[in-house]
Amino acid sequence: MQKLPGFDKKLLRHILTNLLANAVKYSEIDSNIYFELSWDLEKATFQIKDEGIGIPDKDRGQLFESYYRAENVGKIPGTGLGLSIVKQCVELHGGQIEFTSELGAGTTFTVTIPCYQKQQND
Repeated sequence: MQKLPGFDKKLLRHILTNLLANAVKYSEIDSNIYFELSWDLEKATFQIKDEGIGIPDKDRGQLFESYYRAENVGKIPGTGLGLSIVKQCVELHGGQIEFTSELGAGTTFTVTIPCYQKQQND
């Protein structure tokens, strides 16, 4: 097996800009947003944490569906496409996305992407 670099700059840009934009959009102006990156030879992990409105329990199962928006977004503008795009970009990298959230206290998205993709020789 041959190892190939597993990162696509354009896909990473979609992942990070969408998650960071959402953290800003759904948080109060004076709240904190945290970005953490850790990596080793096998994987890179990005974590984006906000102190925003949080995601209601009933909306969590559909959060990555196209055009879906949580019930508590109110008049905050958006199309409901951002997280769907993020999930597709993460999956194209062979990675995973997870989140935890507390209503009224914020959300943390964790993205894990392999640093190398294995390609089988014919």
